[in-house]
Amino acid sequence: MTSFNALLVEKQEDKSFTRSVTQRSLEDLPEGALLIKVHYSSLNYKDALSATGNPGVSRNFPHTPGIDAAGVVVSCDDDRFSEGDEVIVTGYDLGMNTDGGFGEYIRIPSEWAVAKPEGLSLKESMVIGTAGFTAGLSVLGLVEHGVTPDKGEILVTGATGGVGSVAVAILAKAGYSVVACTGKKEHESFLTSLGASKVITRDELLENKERPMLKEQYAGAIDTVGGEYLAQAIKATQYGGAVTCCGLTASADLNVSIFPFILRGVSLLGIDSVQCPMPPRLKLWDKLASEWKLDCLDDLTSEVSLTDISEKIDDILKGQISGRTLLKI
Repeated sequence: MTSFNALLVEKQEDKSFTRSVTQRSLEDLPEGALLIKVHYSSLNYKDALSATGNPGVSRNFPHTPGIDAAGVVVSCDDDRFSEGDEVIVTGYDLGMNTDGGFGEYIRIPSEWAVAKPEGLSLKESMVIGTAGFTAGLSVLGLVEHGVTPDKGEILVTGATGGVGSVAVAILAKAGYSVVACTGKKEHESFLTSLGASKVITRDELLENKERPMLKEQYAGAIDTVGGEYLAQAIKATQYGGAVTCCGLTASADLNVSIFPFILRGVSLLGIDSVQCPMPPRLKLWDKLASEWKLDCLDDLTSEVSLTDISEKIDDILKGQISGRTLLKI
């Protein structure tokens, strides 16, 4: 019986939640055809919600969070993969109600895994992780809508966060002029190092928020926070432009008139990385490993171990993390 280390979140009798790094057994893992030795994971806001017992993310406890994992195949019962294959797992139910990447092993349905593209290392794939994959889907949404670099600037909200920071870097890599919006103006140099041509504050974005329409400023926008920031992005988008949305840390409500949609033809594109079908999933991972591979991955990243992850969970909930947090297992 193989034992291994994992972060375990447990629900107490008083309905509080505790977390600790503890020894688990392979027999504790759920059923699944694919057993993977995890080498890297990463910290996402959803992981922090799972680790604190948020019922919208995880309901079954004890539980190991971690919606991302990259590692090596130990065994595969359906022959989809072979022992020793390097694979990436993001999305589906991993780390939600299926034990996730904050442990040395995971067992999952083999259909959830992607063969690691040759252009990425396991470490690089987890610097990208779900946050970067979501950012990639967002950029792809703008591209497929016809928002090209010559059309004008692209706004990115929540730009120092995991999705936002990677979105800034991918857009810059693809030749776009990026306006990064953040509540952390002290991180302006970080954002410009990723490729942002301009940095604005949340207060600047929220100017004249009572108006139903704003001056046409952006060819498109990638919103990662929702609420009034998403509303402002929509109001300030040019005729025929598009805005993607993927987050709700500010609010799940959208208070905006229909004027930008019917007078400017603005499109609102919802982005979901969890249930993304496999063909576009594979296409995007190949793109992230080649045409959109980032030279600044190290600049985006801080690396921690399992013993440090609990502290980082608290930090991300307080909005005190910029860029990506890589977990080395």
